[in-house]
Amino acid sequence: MKRFFSFLTALCLGVATLAPAPAEAVRIKDIASFSGVRDNQLVGYGLVVGLNGTGDKRNSSPFTVNSMRNMLERMGVSVDASKIKPANVAAVMVTAKMPATAKPGSKQDITVSSLGDAKSLLGGVLLQTPLKGIDGKVYALAQGPLAIGGYSVEGTATSVQKNVATTAYIPGGATIERAVPFDFNQQSTLTLNMSSRDFSTTMQVVERLNAAMGGKFATASDAGSISIQVPPAYRGNLVPLIASVENLEVMPQGVAKVVVDERTGTVVLGREVRVSQVAVAHGNLQIVVQESAQVSQPGPFSQGQTVVTPQTDVAVSEENRRLHMLEGATLQELVDGLNAIGATPQDLISILKNLKASGALHAELEVI
Repeated sequence: MKRFFSFLTALCLGVATLAPAPAEAVRIKDIASFSGVRDNQLVGYGLVVGLNGTGDKRNSSPFTVNSMRNMLERMGVSVDASKIKPANVAAVMVTAKMPATAKPGSKQDITVSSLGDAKSLLGGVLLQTPLKGIDGKVYALAQGPLAIGGYSVEGTATSVQKNVATTAYIPGGATIERAVPFDFNQQSTLTLNMSSRDFSTTMQVVERLNAAMGGKFATASDAGSISIQVPPAYRGNLVPLIASVENLEVMPQGVAKVVVDERTGTVVLGREVRVSQVAVAHGNLQIVVQESAQVSQPGPFSQGQTVVTPQTDVAVSEENRRLHMLEGATLQELVDGLNAIGATPQDLISILKNLKASGALHAELEVI
């Protein structure tokens, strides 16, 4: 026990005495995650009852009628399927994220989404629904009244809708019935998965870990995975080790990238983007075509005919802008240069594409 506390003290002192991290440093927990510490997706099919006539329609959602009949028969009620009217009932899919550390009896939030053609789930109550994992086993049971952040009201001639009324939320609506069979504390090796697969960042993390733990405990198997050998003092007690590792700070180094969204005109430039010295002139060309018709009427009591003569007017205007020098030694200089041109977001997209084609833009250009 004395050896364990000595090792823990040394680790904490090692972290404290390391050189202060740069201002733009981030914690390891924000750019990586440990294998095994993850959410498990659960899904189930259920029924929501108590709707005010906004449920599924009989003709277009026959599975709702079948589900109601099966549920009632399991409760000992014999019904004729042709007599069931599901106007107050909606078939739904229930989804949840179950943490690996969830234990039987704990509560979990769930999302309820309409499966048929229900107009609104407002005022509904979810009946007991088993939630299954990818292995087909039931891990949780969901039930309860729905919380909806919108509404939908429809009349004969008009309708009013706010947000989405066919998706609902139940805080703590699921009770965990089965835990995921995973003994986290018995691991002798931890795997750290990097969210950004960059060799430079991964090696920074490895060096930071080894410096903090006082030995070569961490090694990188590739650009996105780091293997950590658990020190003897932490065997069977990984929480203090992971808590210390998560709060170590590094300086991420990603690939220079420019992301362009042509649908919205959004342009995002990364910190590492650079532009070689280049001259740019950008002017808008506008062509306006107007069609009109000139009508010639014959004189009264004459034998002439009405003549329609089409006319086309074309107007061309082009902005005459001067050349501007761009040299992005820093991101601020690049932004100032583009602003000097007076480029709008749509103009900026065109300029960046041409800069990339000319070889002056030293960054990856991604169009989404």
